[in-house]
Amino acid sequence: MMRDIEIAQRAEKEDIRGIASKLGISADDLILYGYDKAKIKTSSFDKKAKLVLVTAVNPTPYGEGKTTVSIGLGDALSMLDNNPVVVLREPSMGPVFGIKGGATGGGYSQVIPMEDINLHFTGDFHAITAANDLLCAAIDNHIFHGNQLDISDVVFKRCLDVNDRALRKVFLNDRSESFSITAASEIMAIFCLASSLEDLKRRLGNIVIGYNSSGKCVYARDLNIEGALTVILKDAFLPNLVQTLEHTPVIIHGGPFANIAHGCNTVVATKLGMSLGDYVITEAGFGADLGAEKFFDIKCRKAGIVPDCTVLVATLKSLKYNGGVSKDCISEENYEALSLGLENLGRHIENLKKYGVSIVVCLNKYANDLDSEIKLVEEYCQKYGVLFSISTAYIDGGCGAIDLAKKVVQGCLSKNHFELLYEDSLPLDKKIEKICKEIYRAKKVEYSVLAREKLERLASSCSQFPVCIAKTPYSFSDDPKKLGAPCDFSVMVQDVFLYNGAEFVTVLLGDIVTMPGLPVVPNYEKIDLVDDLIVGLD
Repeated sequence: MMRDIEIAQRAEKEDIRGIASKLGISADDLILYGYDKAKIKTSSFDKKAKLVLVTAVNPTPYGEGKTTVSIGLGDALSMLDNNPVVVLREPSMGPVFGIKGGATGGGYSQVIPMEDINLHFTGDFHAITAANDLLCAAIDNHIFHGNQLDISDVVFKRCLDVNDRALRKVFLNDRSESFSITAASEIMAIFCLASSLEDLKRRLGNIVIGYNSSGKCVYARDLNIEGALTVILKDAFLPNLVQTLEHTPVIIHGGPFANIAHGCNTVVATKLGMSLGDYVITEAGFGADLGAEKFFDIKCRKAGIVPDCTVLVATLKSLKYNGGVSKDCISEENYEALSLGLENLGRHIENLKKYGVSIVVCLNKYANDLDSEIKLVEEYCQKYGVLFSISTAYIDGGCGAIDLAKKVVQGCLSKNHFELLYEDSLPLDKKIEKICKEIYRAKKVEYSVLAREKLERLASSCSQFPVCIAKTPYSFSDDPKKLGAPCDFSVMVQDVFLYNGAEFVTVLLGDIVTMPGLPVVPNYEKIDLVDDLIVGLD
């Protein structure tokens, strides 16, 4: 079989104006970026579509295929004349050149042009990085020229869309600072949660950049910079339109990570998709304990949207891995390990049921998967009373997700009773403990002295905010080695950051960092330009 990039490069693309016309968008409402991608100028938010969230079990080294399933599901719904819109996040170049690779699906279930989307695309990430670092420059410029605002403690971080562990701690004149990757920055979070340019400007002004010598907040608006930041972001704020290999419309916009940020595409893109199609398929990053929880408790809460169905993706490999099987033996028949790994799937099902939305478990099938092992997964799902389907979209495109599409339609017709995990009025520490104990199954939540001091400082002014927990994606706990479905462990809250513009509080568990590093053998070693074609980008 051809590599992903070869399949994408040989695909016949439709003129993006034709893709737009499927959604009732005229050419006048597009800003064209060549033949195959465009920004959408229209801003109709009259919601009508069913909203489908695609999430997964805890991630493993093999990848579970949320994006592949999302795209295949969109193509299958299109085959069934259901007028879908796939709404996804933009990839960060950090993982593209690091360990994870591209994020546009795979095989015959891809979004194109995949090279552009995985690299610079329409420049949205660069605009967010530039806005972020202009604000940092303005803070230091203000301090240099007299510091009339009496800024004594700068808390706003610089960012870069590259995995660079050396930037986790830097020294600037008389203080130390750290970089985040762009996907974890507050401006990325603001960009993804803002409902309009006016709301974007308001939120940018509300960023807490530091504290004065009296301990009072200093805001970005105190520098009179929110207008300039909005100007940098105004074009980036328009959602991007592309297509699948089978010409299903795809809106791609925003790209926060789900392990260290809230992990969902922009509110404006989701609402735009819901006003244009009958079904919107979106995804949240990493496992359901991170991405889905934040989708529900942050995005749905803030955007006023309600999901109609959740697709929970798993693979036999991921389940066996969570059952303790080594990489060397992962493809071998092993019912004992599979049974143990199913506990991870069961934990996610139990958690998703807390939100009152119908669930479809999708097994993303590999060619050598055993029917007897697949049957074991199906029977397990039946015990939980959830729908089960198999996807072969990687090999078969939309045809391989027809059954999944039918199950999703069935799930969307079910009577749902969506509810959030916690109320706005719950104190911040109680929100943290609610997630850690009910979603992760921790027995105890411990706090560093620094984290406790920060929570006490925020208690009076920010207690109404949701919390965005940053932790390892590989385990329910804060220890990546605790696979499966651990219980009765302790988690450590090491630090807390106020994202006042994004209107949530970020909570760091364990040894999580907001600037990833590169692996021993990074993906950039495989990527090259040969005869004017990009190779190795998969």
